[in-house]
Amino acid sequence: MKANFDIDALRAIVMGTDLRSFASAAVQLGRSQSAISMQLKKLEQQAGTQLFVRKGRGLVPTEAGEALIAYARRIVTLNDEAAAMLGAAVNTATVRLGLPQDFFDDVMPATLTAFSRDHRDVHVEVRAGPNHILGEEIAAGRLDVAIALYKPRAAAEGEVLCDLPMRWIAQRNAAKLAERSPLPLVLFTHPCHFREAALTALDRSKRRWRAAVTTPSLPGIWASLRSKLGIAVRTAHGLPKDMVCLRRNAGLPELPRIELRMLQAPEASAAARSLAAILKRETIARVGGG
Repeated sequence: MKANFDIDALRAIVMGTDLRSFASAAVQLGRSQSAISMQLKKLEQQAGTQLFVRKGRGLVPTEAGEALIAYARRIVTLNDEAAAMLGAAVNTATVRLGLPQDFFDDVMPATLTAFSRDHRDVHVEVRAGPNHILGEEIAAGRLDVAIALYKPRAAAEGEVLCDLPMRWIAQRNAAKLAERSPLPLVLFTHPCHFREAALTALDRSKRRWRAAVTTPSLPGIWASLRSKLGIAVRTAHGLPKDMVCLRRNAGLPELPRIELRMLQAPEASAAARSLAAILKRETIARVGGG
């Protein structure tokens, strides 16, 4: 007899995987942890194989579990779309958007405002993150749509929306920091395209440098520049008013351009596809071709 997987159990494993916590999934779904555990056991019985193994305090999917999660996403999405089409009551749909902090002040609010006009009942979960993390989250199915920065002509991933020049950035009254040797740098933690471009350009030009500050956040970059601890590399997009792009005669080497791409999950829901279309439009309008 063929197994008939329970839709609530499938929804639980998708949410537990996305949140990286079945305890959090239980809270989101309004269920007890023991109820979620029973659903997982039932799925394993139906599948006839182990779907999750314990790692530390949490559970991670086995190879069979990963395969079932991929199908579960599609099944849950189709279930909710069918219910919505028929006017049935379903849980509030959620779409998950990822983008670098550089675009939080313009692209994100414009996208959310436009999306909410036609999707008032859809919950949007926004995540910030480094570019490599956003790509991984899309590939793992934990994000539906994202924009991320890539090296020009990098391995084909996503759709190129525009490309932007990288610039040397300093606090408005600290431009003379560019004359120091070794050059003090404010850097993102590794891996980072801006960090790599800055160090490669300086090494090629045989310019001595030192890491003055290393930070994992864009606000940390701006705070360090305001403290006049060094200079940084970013694009000119979203530059705070008290920051300036250093002129080419500042004695600093040329920097490459960087591509802004849109990434989308292959099994995206109709709402996620709509969000992607709006994100593309608003990104091109506000970021442009640099």
